Amino acid sequence: MKIGILAAGITPDVLLSEYPTYANMFAEQLVAFDKQFTFETYDVRLDEFPDQAQDCDAWLITGSKADAYSDEPWILRLCDLIKDIDQLKQPLVGICFGHQVIARALGGRVEKFEGGWGVGAHHYNVCDALLLLANAQEITLCAFHQDQVVEKPARARVILRSDFCENAGLQYENHILTYQGHPEFSKVYETALIDLYDGQQLTEQQAKTARESLKEKDIHSSQLMNGIATFLKQKA
Repeated sequence: MKIGILAAGITPDVLLSEYPTYANMFAEQLVAFDKQFTFETYDVRLDEFPDQAQDCDAWLITGSKADAYSDEPWILRLCDLIKDIDQLKQPLVGICFGHQVIARALGGRVEKFEGGWGVGAHHYNVCDALLLLANAQEITLCAFHQDQVVEKPARARVILRSDFCENAGLQYENHILTYQGHPEFSKVYETALIDLYDGQQLTEQQAKTARESLKEKDIHSSQLMNGIATFLKQKA
């Protein structure tokens, strides 16, 4: 099964010698759950796009430092591709920026959140367990975002939420699944990001609180990544 990874962002340059790109984080972890997966990565930031949605069996959109509500040409082109994928009802997963840009493309609204940054280990209530989380009622994931889906598309249903992020997980019928959190991030990588942005985008207190959350909470990245693998291969 061929999965197209639409790479909307990349690991910061100073961390690339130690950590994979975001696209490779997904490829390495997903293939561990299913050896039949193959991957084609498109760096959409550089205007690298498939010729058509049918070029892959399923799709995944990564995180990015870009704003999903921006009108940069590549983001508008990505929105058009999302609509094509949706019309074909191909499996599509969006993470962080991917979660947001899919919501935008399908009629929702994304903004810089008035409540500020969501960083560190974030706890979410599971509103609909589906096939991904069995009977779980709660899940904890790494988060690193300032923007949020503040108004979900009418057709999307909320599957994860928290007091900080009302639309933390969305499902569109049975073929699109999106999450604000980062199942591809380990605690080690999340800590490296926090250290990188400490005193810059993040205040010292925000960074300190985020680090403490990672020490105090277990994260469920592996469980959710397993669920994503199952979801992506539903039409294989």
